[in-house]
Amino acid sequence: MDPTTDNAGPSGDPGTTRDALEALRAEIAKAVVGQDPAVTGLVVALLCRGHVLLEGVPGVAKTLLVRALASALELDTKRVQFTPDLMPSDVTGSLVYDTRSAEFSFQPGPVFTNLLLADEINRTPPKTQSSLLEAMEERQVTVDGTPRPLPDPFLVAATQNPVEYEGTYPLPEAQLDRFLLKLTIPLPSRQDEIDVLTRHAEGFNPRDLKAAGVRPVAGPADLEAARAAVAKTTISPEITAYVVDICRATRESPSLTLGVSPRGSTALLATARAWAWLTGRDYVIPDDVKALALPTLRHRVQLRPEAEMEGVTADSVINAILAHVPVPR
Repeated sequence: MDPTTDNAGPSGDPGTTRDALEALRAEIAKAVVGQDPAVTGLVVALLCRGHVLLEGVPGVAKTLLVRALASALELDTKRVQFTPDLMPSDVTGSLVYDTRSAEFSFQPGPVFTNLLLADEINRTPPKTQSSLLEAMEERQVTVDGTPRPLPDPFLVAATQNPVEYEGTYPLPEAQLDRFLLKLTIPLPSRQDEIDVLTRHAEGFNPRDLKAAGVRPVAGPADLEAARAAVAKTTISPEITAYVVDICRATRESPSLTLGVSPRGSTALLATARAWAWLTGRDYVIPDDVKALALPTLRHRVQLRPEAEMEGVTADSVINAILAHVPVPR
């Protein structure tokens, strides 16, 4: 693939679409320190039209990361704080009676945006959690029997706290499977934390991204061109079989009660393809599959209670599978 042709920006600029998306890292780094893997994961999700579950303790810049991405991509974003009393209509919207016209009109909810931040999604009951299922899968919301399409691009970035379970409602497997990636947001390294404090001492305000210098470096047109380029990335039969073998191995693992479904294998193939294109290739290699296996599969498997008590994690099981499944040459 010639980067000056297939990947040329839609506006005709000399820079390529890939360069524009790569520039996101530098732009977001003006606001968020040391979260490159999460930034890359969000870009991969946008390229694959998928959704992301962000898991990390409070205070590691999950919300700021999503806001900075929206600013750098010139996308509309809305935030919903999920609470026990949140109703489905608070997310999707509802019919409102207009006294002047004596008719009901639809009032769109916050889901009608490009990038929806569902903060602490596991704090709301299943009824409200499920209100996002249609939006995530069908890219539409049905109210009073009328389907209403959502904007494109559309991405749900949901956050949850991995250590506090009191008063939470764990996401059911069916909804977890709708998330393309589960990204873990770690605590910063010592140097990164020093850099964060230094920025704050110099007057950085996380609520004012413009003052921090975050500017749009790409837009929806670039994203659409990138998706078209990703769709041309070649996948050999051997790579397809490799993905299937990895996913089938999770179904046979003695440490798991639930393995990866065919939706998961399709997701792994899609994310590996997007990663291959982002790294400058027009074909997928086994390393692309390995690079995206953990974030794509970790939330699609379920540990046996006895394995969990022994300290086994989903990541360790998947890593063991990657070490044993034969790699195509």
